[in-house]
Amino acid sequence: MAKKAKGDRIQVILECTEQRGSGVPGMSRYITTKNRKNTTERLELKKYNPYLKRVTVHKEIK
Repeated sequence: MAKKAKGDRIQVILECTEQRGSGVPGMSRYITTKNRKNTTERLELKKYNPYLKRVTVHKEIK
């Protein structure tokens, strides 16, 4: 039987900021978790974008 998730961890979606304005088709998104209690502001991480073939800044959406 699966345990009920406890704590303040939530799933968030990270989306590339540079690709939105570049006009390149596709969308680079990553799913990760964060602790809502320790990190109240939105996440901003550098991740690899396979469409642009380089590392770009990804920001939390939703």
